[in-house]
Amino acid sequence: MSTMSDNTTANAANETAKALIERSNRLGADPRNTNYAGGNTSAKGTETDPVTGEAVDLLWVKGSGGDLGTLKESGLAVLRLDRMRALVDVYPGVEREDEMVAAFDYCLHGKGGAAPSIDTAMHGLVDAAHVDHLHPDSGIAVATAADGEELTGKIFGDKVVWVPWRRPGFQLGLDIAEIKAKNPQAIGCVLGGHGITAWGDTSEEAEQNSLWIIRTAAAYIEEHSKPEPFGPALDGYTALPEDERRAKAAALAPTIRGIASQDRPMVGHFTDSDVVLDFLSHAEHPRLAELGTSCPDHFLRTKVKPLVLDLPADASVEDSIARLKELAGSYREDYQAYYDRHATSDSPAIRGADPLIVLVPGVGMFSFGKDKQTARVAGEFYVNAINVMRGAEGLSTYAPIDESEKFRIEYWALEEAKLQRMPKPKPLATRVALVTGAASGIGRATAEKLAAEGACVVIADLDLEKAQEAAAELGSTDVAVGVQVDVSDADAVQAAVDAAVLAFGGVDLVVNNAGLSLSRSLLETTEKDWDLQHDVMAKGSFLVSKATAKVMIEQEMGGDVVYISSKNSIFAGPNNVAYGAAKADQAHQVRLLAAELGAYGIKVNGVNPDGVVQGSGIFASGWGANRAAVYGVEEKDLGKFYAQRTILKREVLPANIANAVFVLCSAELSHTTGLHIPVDAGVAAAFLR
Repeated sequence: MSTMSDNTTANAANETAKALIERSNRLGADPRNTNYAGGNTSAKGTETDPVTGEAVDLLWVKGSGGDLGTLKESGLAVLRLDRMRALVDVYPGVEREDEMVAAFDYCLHGKGGAAPSIDTAMHGLVDAAHVDHLHPDSGIAVATAADGEELTGKIFGDKVVWVPWRRPGFQLGLDIAEIKAKNPQAIGCVLGGHGITAWGDTSEEAEQNSLWIIRTAAAYIEEHSKPEPFGPALDGYTALPEDERRAKAAALAPTIRGIASQDRPMVGHFTDSDVVLDFLSHAEHPRLAELGTSCPDHFLRTKVKPLVLDLPADASVEDSIARLKELAGSYREDYQAYYDRHATSDSPAIRGADPLIVLVPGVGMFSFGKDKQTARVAGEFYVNAINVMRGAEGLSTYAPIDESEKFRIEYWALEEAKLQRMPKPKPLATRVALVTGAASGIGRATAEKLAAEGACVVIADLDLEKAQEAAAELGSTDVAVGVQVDVSDADAVQAAVDAAVLAFGGVDLVVNNAGLSLSRSLLETTEKDWDLQHDVMAKGSFLVSKATAKVMIEQEMGGDVVYISSKNSIFAGPNNVAYGAAKADQAHQVRLLAAELGAYGIKVNGVNPDGVVQGSGIFASGWGANRAAVYGVEEKDLGKFYAQRTILKREVLPANIANAVFVLCSAELSHTTGLHIPVDAGVAAAFLR
């Protein structure tokens, strides 16, 4: 077919999609324009139909669940514009408008691409080549003001039209299309309680119109807002000094994570941004927090309202914990009542009554989600909500959409279907792991394995730079963080644990791996040698287990503690009295703590490696050379030597130890505690008896 080789129209269409992606990325990169995964953009153009060889009008629109700031071509849904607009003729009315989402699938052009979102109708039906729908704080502030319609006229004149609240869907698309047709002078509209929509004949014009609306609203708020939108300052509610508030946050975090995880385990995020601290320090914050968020993108991630501690900043940790637990019970009852007020026979089941946002005056905000990114984004959305409240209160009175409308969206069948399409979580999803000595060798391999299986990982090591490098190689700070720790120092251990709970909300899985060894005979072993090895391994494991067990007990979520002990905890090898004795101490700690911590659902197990030469910090620091000399082999052949003395004749690698740690912490061994797993390729003298 000759037309298939004619790329003129296709190239034009590709340029249209390219310009859309570039516009989307620019808009999405600035949080003043829209929040993560919020809003959508579109472009209309033509491309050659490969079946007929004729030009066909298409709609490119950001698909469901995508993010404008990182949008790629694969994140676009591509629809035949004639077929999409023909749906108007079969539209069954607002009571059945949800059926139209499934109909979008019959309008798709070609294969691949993203699933069309609920806002597709808005983009397809509006008679403009380029359309942006965004959730800027300034725009939502106008949209949620009690006199938002009047403010829209004052701020924008007739260039922007007010649209009363309507749930996103096909009817909203029809409404905005009609408004565009009746108001040819308009460049966009404010959607009551929700956000803004703008359009243009070119991609550049649509982008400029969007930015004009956002910036004009922001400038108006800046100029006309009352001095204290959140009311007068509250005595005793101002922010604590940074060190003090972060120490208090770390002390409260395990309790708060437990509160947020009663229905299902959650990962946490903490922020003490000025926006949050200022909000909590003023008199109107309880009223505004109770009103909840308004924009659907906000409350779908934050729940309809947060849990707010009603104590001043200087309240003790003990009093704060007691009050938080009281408030948690009230919050759950209140959320259940909210569900019961609005649920119908065909509503999805309640998804849990725990808060996703917890606000502590003088300290900051804890946010929660199924993973770190979700938790962090939930917090970012509540910061957006605070900015919206400030703008609305500064100009007028904050008036979010009705509770019943929030429920309709939160428990929307389409939202439920979207959640059901989410991929199955990995085995260690929601688990927070702290691994000591994790910048190299067994510790690093273990951190890599736990992260690969879905855990958030804190890489703790004496060398901070190497710990941070190892964490960065695992991914962003949503996956792993590196912290410095000297495990023989109780204060340093507590600081590392505090860093872990502030990074991810708590700790669930601890791997006592930090170690060192000096291969010397009894007569050559000095008191210093003995103390050093016992301080790092025996005392260090004790300190780490004690600090993390306190967190796990307070969370009331169970947990795992794993000791990387050694074959030498059982086998009496030559020239390692200090090392072997320290490892035997660790091995018995496993049994002692398994018996003690089982009452809290915390399992304690151990792994007994042997001959792990590759990647080992211990072997690289001189132990390898010493052991090679003891056995009369070249150091480079030590791994092979160890392998040949085993039953299986296999060299033991760090990854083999990491796999054992994972198995001990997996659901398959949920009923196993007090166990030591040998990972030594078979050393009969070290068999457990």
